[in-house]
Amino acid sequence: MYYPLLTIDLDKIYSNTVKIKNKCLKHNIDITAITKCTGGNIGVAETLAQAGVKALGDSRLINLELFKSINIPKWLIRIPMMSEAERTVMHCDVSLNSEIKVLQELNYQAKKLRKKHGILLMIDIGDLREGWYDLDEFYKSLNEIKKLDHLDVLGIGTNTNCAGALIPEPDSFSNFPKIIEVLREKFNKEKLIVSGGNSGSYYMIENGTIPNFINNLRLGEMLLFGKESSFQKKYDYLYHDAFKLQAEIIEIKTKPSKPKGLIGKDAFCEDPIFEDKGLRKRALIGVGRQDVSPENIVCEDKDIQIITSSSDHLITDITDSKIDYQVGDIVNFDCNYVSTLNMNTSNYVFKTTKKDVGR
Repeated sequence: MYYPLLTIDLDKIYSNTVKIKNKCLKHNIDITAITKCTGGNIGVAETLAQAGVKALGDSRLINLELFKSINIPKWLIRIPMMSEAERTVMHCDVSLNSEIKVLQELNYQAKKLRKKHGILLMIDIGDLREGWYDLDEFYKSLNEIKKLDHLDVLGIGTNTNCAGALIPEPDSFSNFPKIIEVLREKFNKEKLIVSGGNSGSYYMIENGTIPNFINNLRLGEMLLFGKESSFQKKYDYLYHDAFKLQAEIIEIKTKPSKPKGLIGKDAFCEDPIFEDKGLRKRALIGVGRQDVSPENIVCEDKDIQIITSSSDHLITDITDSKIDYQVGDIVNFDCNYVSTLNMNTSNYVFKTTKKDVGR
């Protein structure tokens, strides 16, 4: 076995997804499962599809291209770059959009490829990331969008909890009914996708306040970690530990707890602060900030304290641990969404999946 190693429990992801899907179906809401946290892991994508989500979504085309063999709609959830319009039409069924120039390029590429490409028009309800914020501008844009005969306007979407950390509330969607009515009339469509955000909107499923015109959620953190992102609540009927990091001890020495001499910036131009606890037993572990931020992992051995991290080393204090660690031993860590995202995009962290073959 090679380390550092990220182990992904597909059974826990499958279980989470089925339970959340059933909750959403009671509100007539479909799930687009967001895979960007997993770095294009085909095993995770296949598991989500097997659990019954309606589509797979990712912000990176290279990941969606890896999912070609999975027979399920693919959504590009970041606005396509002009330079990737052709690949977007080739490899994605749907893309999220808010720029006329990009839509015109998608239409041109779709015409060249003799395809229809589905689009969701993004509305900014206050998070101030992507989407039309000025609705008068949006309504005027529809006249241009209607001319694009190789694009299929499937509906609208919005985003929250990201750039502006906006928590979505039922009133946040107050403009949606009129927008839906205008789109139905403009594009002669009775059924539209109304994508009401991400894992931050899930709490409204739980408390029954989600608006009844929302029929899609784009969920990543909920499915993978069992946690909604508005209030950081973990639900007890879901698994929160589908991702585990294992890393190897490469040095154990007793050293002072405070550096000696003139202290400046560390390797990341930060000003470290160290408490003087005298001599302590320290373990260096072979994983660093190049792979994962130490603030986003938690050691399973609660008696180990993470002190700091360089690019390639995690420095820990093992003085109080009841385990007699030796060089070469493996230390286990729990991961959150951010650390898992980091590790899945690091070539220096090995990945493996496990599942019950009888499922």
